Amino acid sequence: MGHVDVDLADLDLFERNAAWPVFARLRREAPVHWNPEPAPNSGFWSVTRHADIVAVDRDTETFTSTRFVNLEEVDDDQIRIRRSMLESDGVRHRALRKLLLREFGGPALRRFEDFLRDLTAVTVDAALDKGEFDFVTEVSADFPIQVLARLLDVPEGDTGQLIKWGNQIIGNTDPEYAEVLLSDAESERYRNLPFRSPASLEVFEYGRALARQRRGGDGEDLVSKLVNRVPVDGEPLSATEFDNYFLLLVVAGNETSRHTISHGMHALLHHPDQLRLLQEDPSLIPGAVEEILRWASPVYHFRRTATRDVELGGQPIRAGDKVVMWFASGNRDEAVFDDPDRFDVTRSPNPHVTFGKNSPHFCLGANLARLEVRLMFETLLPRLKTVEPAGEVTRVRSNFVNGIKQFPIRVKAA
Repeated sequence: MGHVDVDLADLDLFERNAAWPVFARLRREAPVHWNPEPAPNSGFWSVTRHADIVAVDRDTETFTSTRFVNLEEVDDDQIRIRRSMLESDGVRHRALRKLLLREFGGPALRRFEDFLRDLTAVTVDAALDKGEFDFVTEVSADFPIQVLARLLDVPEGDTGQLIKWGNQIIGNTDPEYAEVLLSDAESERYRNLPFRSPASLEVFEYGRALARQRRGGDGEDLVSKLVNRVPVDGEPLSATEFDNYFLLLVVAGNETSRHTISHGMHALLHHPDQLRLLQEDPSLIPGAVEEILRWASPVYHFRRTATRDVELGGQPIRAGDKVVMWFASGNRDEAVFDDPDRFDVTRSPNPHVTFGKNSPHFCLGANLARLEVRLMFETLLPRLKTVEPAGEVTRVRSNFVNGIKQFPIRVKAA
């Protein structure tokens, strides 16, 4: 294997949507590849093949989340203060997951599928009335946040603020979204906050106010469950754990479904034959959801840290090295997916790694995300007579979240 000169820490690559051929080259020539980084970071191993990603994700003994799951390098103080379920392994991780596992399970969600379908219709009706609109603002950001507001039992009037916080926190490398860029010296002031984002403080305050109201009550919302249930390991949530858990729900609960829905619509717009297939046979939509999830890859990567010296893909990884699973690359792996760069709503099987794969960290909200994406396209597609682009698509400047910021379209409603 020769030296492959690519840089997945280069955010320009992602903002231009140009990382796909780079991933393909790495899978071919250097499936486990050392990527240097600018100081203060120390570089990372990129893992780009499906099989290796699945292996790393499953083996939490060798590849731990406890040293954090983004590229930012953190010290023991930051770890202690900022740790959420994402940055836990083992017994505590399972206990934190279990707190809300039932709420995100299939049966619990089926109970309010009709209610969610009504919410989808409200979003879609309002957008289609406009004829020309930004799909992100009017549709894909509106619906998941409405769902989250119901799950958290917060006023509908707060949804705009929740969306803004999510953008600021996840978009910490995007000048348009971030109050303080991760790369700025000023971010050092916020080093103990999730994603080094000052917006995290506002989310904490908001969550704490809800917790105060609901502690000791019998509410069915997620906040009531968090403050009134004791984790199965018997250790109550600390104040910090509550803060970080709540923030995770707000950010993960709206950012990822939204970007998936945006990418799904974008793909259908540019593959009119696939759009037609789904409009002619709506029973294909549940399968199409899996292809949309594979195609969208709303989270480019998660990072682990090697706990011991180990060999992966023929490369010697040292204890302490950062190891980055590029889920987006795994989702385009030729060894697993025939013609992976083709958007095919009938693709089956479709073992994408968008939610992780059979790993202890498998996405807690996977059922909810699938439901949101399915309901959106089941509601929207029959109503679209024609759809066409109405301007430039812009993307989030990030190698963590694969996000669409603006997506103007023009539609005629059926």
